[in-house]
Amino acid sequence: MHVSRTGNATAHSGGLANTGYLLIRKFIQVQQSAAPRPPLDVAADELAKAVRKEWEEEATLRRLLEPAPLPVRWQVTKRRVAGRIEGAIADDGRARFAPLPGCAAVTRDILHRGGALPALHAVYGGLASGRLLLVGEPAVGKTSAAVLLIREALKHRAKAAPEVRPHIPVPVMLTPFGWDPDEEDVTAWAAGRISREYTLFRNRGGVVRARELLADGRISLFLDGLDEVGGKQRAAMLGALELASFRVVVVSRARALTGRRQRLSGAAALEIQPVCAKDASAYLMNALPTPAPPGWQELNRRLQDEPDSAVTETLASPLAVSLVRDIYADTGGRPVDELLDTVRFPSTRSLQDHLLDQLVSAAYTPRRGRPRPRYSSETAERTLRYLATQVTRNQADRELRWWDIPTWTDRRPRVILVGAVIGLLYGVSGLFTLWGTTGPVWACLLAPPCAIVGGLLAAQRHAELSDEQPLPSAGWRDIFPPGAVALGAFIWLLSGTTSWLAFQLPGSDPLPAWLAYLAALPLGFGTTLVSSRGYKLVAGTILGTGSGPQYDELRDRLSRRPVTETRAVSPQAVWRHHIGLRLALGLLTGVAIAVFAGSLAAYEYGVWKGVVVGGIAGLWACLFAGPVGNLGVAAALSAVQLSISEGTPVRLVSFLEDARRRNLLRAAGPAYQFRHDWLRESLTSSARSQD
Repeated sequence: MHVSRTGNATAHSGGLANTGYLLIRKFIQVQQSAAPRPPLDVAADELAKAVRKEWEEEATLRRLLEPAPLPVRWQVTKRRVAGRIEGAIADDGRARFAPLPGCAAVTRDILHRGGALPALHAVYGGLASGRLLLVGEPAVGKTSAAVLLIREALKHRAKAAPEVRPHIPVPVMLTPFGWDPDEEDVTAWAAGRISREYTLFRNRGGVVRARELLADGRISLFLDGLDEVGGKQRAAMLGALELASFRVVVVSRARALTGRRQRLSGAAALEIQPVCAKDASAYLMNALPTPAPPGWQELNRRLQDEPDSAVTETLASPLAVSLVRDIYADTGGRPVDELLDTVRFPSTRSLQDHLLDQLVSAAYTPRRGRPRPRYSSETAERTLRYLATQVTRNQADRELRWWDIPTWTDRRPRVILVGAVIGLLYGVSGLFTLWGTTGPVWACLLAPPCAIVGGLLAAQRHAELSDEQPLPSAGWRDIFPPGAVALGAFIWLLSGTTSWLAFQLPGSDPLPAWLAYLAALPLGFGTTLVSSRGYKLVAGTILGTGSGPQYDELRDRLSRRPVTETRAVSPQAVWRHHIGLRLALGLLTGVAIAVFAGSLAAYEYGVWKGVVVGGIAGLWACLFAGPVGNLGVAAALSAVQLSISEGTPVRLVSFLEDARRRNLLRAAGPAYQFRHDWLRESLTSSARSQD
């Protein structure tokens, strides 16, 4: 075959040109990779890594990463929880968000088809409004669906080319607790929460960086637990979310969003569907050897052939399916045939009750690859039975409030203990102090009455905490409203100036200005507390003038609405507020009284006697306003009593939070509730049968 020289030359030159092009392209890529990346790109990628690690662990705990997990299925809801679909898909062409790279614009047909997880991600990435609601019945798997959607969104982002990755947001899931839409827009609040949740934003400028990511649309917000806040707060939050400049996914029980003002404009509302019999069968049978035992084969047959049977209707719940697997398939100890006994379980409710009897045990049974529970299943079940009984018997709203724990116990042992300890401590300290100042005779005469009176007053104050009462405060805003702080500052300046001027009169020893204002500082501190919801901290002390009910009108004028009505606060946050800030302020009340009494005594009688007077006055006030009158301390002491009498955990509030983490309880503002009312009823019935 003849090949011309011209053809060889052309081929050679073409090869050189192609090689040159590849070299130039490689050089440009190297230069681009060596160039510094924009700070927001770096921050978004680092956040994506942290979020991926967080939700991989959560998905493992929820058993969502098994080889064949229960699939997520959804449909457009028929409930009135959102506006018309046209507002979500922007039929008029005015899309608020362009489809994410790799996603297509969502149409009416795509939404009405429904689907599984891939289709859910397609809706998330292609919805023109950028507003998505994931709703459903209790225990249908809404949060699990959101977790899987986050993982899918992160995988999609990781697979994208580097040049388009900045246009794909990082999904971040938050709960609404701590947000007051009247004071913070959603961007400012979410930036603050992200800076606290993720360590890479905890340095200087972290909040600003998080806010920039949100404002630029590089973060999509998943808000879980909107049904756990009050109706007015929920409506305000939904209104604030409409103004967000980033994509928003709201996860909630459907019933919480059916109110007229409980809707998110422009949102597509997707309802997570119950488990179909085919999916339940596949999930359960995949955990078994081949061939499956006869009992499992019969269960599989009923799921496939008897859609109206009690067992098929029961296993429409992901919770029930996971319970059957945990109880019968994983342990291998109990025969699954018992679930098929129509005489023993003639209805869906009877079968649900049977599985619920095993729910607590399943939640606290140690399993391979999962953190070992802090409490045994026996302790957890015993405690939850007791809590369910107390809530059913005493609470019409079925809320479990930790500050009501002191009302469940006999107050006498606790009151005697507190009175004896405070009396002994105050008597001994008074004895040694008076011994060195007044001599042994007066010390022996004065110390016992001081101990008795101090102990009795402390016992009486602590006994008041055993009465059912409203929550005094839920955050620092309740104690330090601007009006009360301003009044306290005014009283401090007025008192300090007046006392300094009074000692400048002829015939008086001049009082140094610093001492005058130091002695007046406790008066300003006390005025601030008396004028706010912290008035009980100083009640019964010399700083408590004005803490009576006759000043309630003044407090109402100076205080804002309670934190529980304006912000979403969790039970754990309220507990930390009482055991932290309120306890510290109670101790600080004693310090303030010591400064007030001690500085005046020191000026009149000398430094040593000032220290003695301040120490004696301040010690009792520290104890009285601090631990003695603290609801958190009372709840902790009551938990010790319950541990002795009922076998519940000593750290009962920690147990409540652990039970919430295991989906047995849910937060309802500052209180807890049983996640499912039928779980509470089942535990109550179990407690009655044991009695």
